[in-house]
Amino acid sequence: MPDASAAIPDADDSSRRLGVLTGTLLVVANMIGTGVFTTTGFLVHDIGSPAAVLLAWLAGGAAALCGALAYAELGAALPRNGGEYLLLSRIYHPALGFLSGWASLVVGFSAPLAAGALAFGEYLHPLLGDLSAASPTGAWFRPQTGYALALIAILATMHAWHIDGGARFQNAMTLGKVLLIAGFSAAGMFVGNATRLTAASATPFLTAVGSAPFAIGLIYVSFSYGGWNSAVYLAGEIRRPERYLPLALIAGTTLVTGLYVALNYVFLVSAPAAELAASGERVGHVAAVALFGRQAGDAVSLLIVLGLVSSVSGLIMVGPRVYEAIGRDYPALKILAIRRGRGGPLVAIVLQATVAAIMVVTSSFYALLNYIGFTLSLFAMLTVLGVIVLRIREPQLPRPYRTWGYPLTPLAFVALELWMIAHSLFGKPYVALAGALTLASGWLVYAGLRWKSPRARSR
Repeated sequence: MPDASAAIPDADDSSRRLGVLTGTLLVVANMIGTGVFTTTGFLVHDIGSPAAVLLAWLAGGAAALCGALAYAELGAALPRNGGEYLLLSRIYHPALGFLSGWASLVVGFSAPLAAGALAFGEYLHPLLGDLSAASPTGAWFRPQTGYALALIAILATMHAWHIDGGARFQNAMTLGKVLLIAGFSAAGMFVGNATRLTAASATPFLTAVGSAPFAIGLIYVSFSYGGWNSAVYLAGEIRRPERYLPLALIAGTTLVTGLYVALNYVFLVSAPAAELAASGERVGHVAAVALFGRQAGDAVSLLIVLGLVSSVSGLIMVGPRVYEAIGRDYPALKILAIRRGRGGPLVAIVLQATVAAIMVVTSSFYALLNYIGFTLSLFAMLTVLGVIVLRIREPQLPRPYRTWGYPLTPLAFVALELWMIAHSLFGKPYVALAGALTLASGWLVYAGLRWKSPRARSR
């Protein structure tokens, strides 16, 4: 079996500068985006039971934790940068790893980065006022787009310039986000009306849990939990990865699950279910106004803005490590592995920022997220399944951490991902075509690189 990790040198102690706090907060930053502030209104409308909606958020956290437990074992045993690219190459075949890296560039990181940056602009714009009238560029200029591009450029420069400085900024922004969400949730629990959660609803609890809308809603909840595997992408730069990496993955996922359940509890007790169902994506704003008055709506917008800065920063930290690992394996792409001084992977960061900026200007990330996002679930499922594959094939591989609940927890995650993939394919057949075309283009690039590179052909 080819070993793609052989081309990636061991990280020495000097290159492992990130601690468990940074790893944990990186997981938190990448998990908490806009989804938790916008999804619950739609869930109340579709499911009909506030209690069932809260259960969906709890179940989504449990599924994410099952995945984190499996990634913790793989990351501790194979502590290199690269995430799924490295792990799938090592467990199955370099071709599968490369396809996951290709999907990461196209939709895994660049598209969410663009979406997060543009959402930052959309939420910041009302807080700053309409500057377009004063702009010499005329009516075509959208300040939201300008804010999004500026955020990408500033954060990309910071992470490319200095790893430690970028990590400190990331930690500070994420800690601030956690404290604000926790404070809002704690205050809301005292002000909200808890009887709204247990009051008779449009759909009885048990009926709602067994319904198709609940199953569909769980898919969207799972997407809001995306990012639980973030720390494994920087496994080669985390100190004592055999201990700190599992701690970061598990602690970060558990913390976000607690925050999500608490925040959604507050949303659900803030106003009558009918009002929440009619709120759509503005459920966070509606809940804040119901609990604390009209000015609280701007406070929630500011909270989302700060949270998005943290999320965009986290994506810029994580994604380029995948392309850097690819550059180390394939000589034709070695430019992606260039670093300057104590900075991050310079060219890889610039590449991802450029792709994301193009998506911001064209808004093409919406199509990418809708049409080929299921490929990310496919690669995550295969990676978690890799825990079982390696246990059978390489029982002697040193495993500083072993997955809790093995094999039930990885199998539970695989079952959920299979269900989500099947639902996406049967519900939207064009998703399969778009995903197949994306993977086919990645395969053509991989085949060309193997043909040009004697080292790659030998693997």
